[in-house]
Amino acid sequence: MNRRTVAVLFGGQSSEHEVSCVSATTIISNINKEHYDIIMVGITREGKWLKVNSIEDITSGVWRNSKITAILSPDTSQGGILFIEGNKVTVAKVDIVFPALHGLYGEDGTVQGLLELAKIPYVGCGVLASSISMDKLYTKIIVDALNIRQAKYVPVLKNEINHMDDVVKKVEETLTYPVFIKPSNAGSSQGVSKAHNRDELITGLKNAIIHDRKILVEETIIGREIECAVLGGSDPKASGIGEIVAAADFYDYDAKYNNAESKTIISPEVPEGVENKVRESAMRIFRAVDGYGLSRVDFFLEKDTNEVVFNEINTLPGFTSISMYPMLWEAKGIGKPQLIEKLLQLAFARFGE
Repeated sequence: MNRRTVAVLFGGQSSEHEVSCVSATTIISNINKEHYDIIMVGITREGKWLKVNSIEDITSGVWRNSKITAILSPDTSQGGILFIEGNKVTVAKVDIVFPALHGLYGEDGTVQGLLELAKIPYVGCGVLASSISMDKLYTKIIVDALNIRQAKYVPVLKNEINHMDDVVKKVEETLTYPVFIKPSNAGSSQGVSKAHNRDELITGLKNAIIHDRKILVEETIIGREIECAVLGGSDPKASGIGEIVAAADFYDYDAKYNNAESKTIISPEVPEGVENKVRESAMRIFRAVDGYGLSRVDFFLEKDTNEVVFNEINTLPGFTSISMYPMLWEAKGIGKPQLIEKLLQLAFARFGE
């Protein structure tokens, strides 16, 4: 196998900037160094792209002080990344990109579109799947068409917030308290809240609108949080299932990343037929959004009925030490080095290489 160059993008302008940095260190550590040269590009919260020298620089955070600007050129004749240091410009040819970016401006189709323009193969879902799956409202519209159960919801647009009484009325006529309030595009539970009454609903709506111009207000599903990993191209495979036991009232950003009491359980005990239903539904949703490469699909197992209820799909799930996606595949005998190699090979295959 000829050596190839993989560029790993991380950081980014989303609320999941720090998580992305941790995911990148896992991914870089597990890329086969005998087959690949690695270029590291960090994107600051402000959107500045910088050349990064080492994993240690990512871990310490000093990469943000880099003096070398990195520009991913959409010009197909360049085929890579331009590095600018003072008056000196060099071009590094890139064979493939691993966008280890979570949330907005990374997982939502924007970076994927840039890579499509540049005709550089990249890991993960394409523009359509990325953008649809990032937008909770449009994901729900697609899942409705599949006749897969999900939480009832009321969409709220930014301009409607100026008529709060009408919004409250619409929510209260459709749903009963408590309800969840979610920005449609924020990612990683940022801006999400739970409202037990009208005052909390209004506060939650005002907070959520800071993160996105579209909001979902959803019925509360009481039950267990179940996740499934999908891997593959035209013939995707689903992993087993995992369960999130949140330390908080719900699995918000702090519970997910900062609370040691939150736990992940691989292969939890569930009623007969539930695991197959989750796996089947995960693959159906993955195909419906035109998924490719990888996704983690999240469900609830409703407490009283044991019904499987779809929650959301993530097209670039985390690769941290507590991330469910790699853990689910490790449980199936696919370690991180194998998993990352598989994702790289799927990307090459998608682009006909």
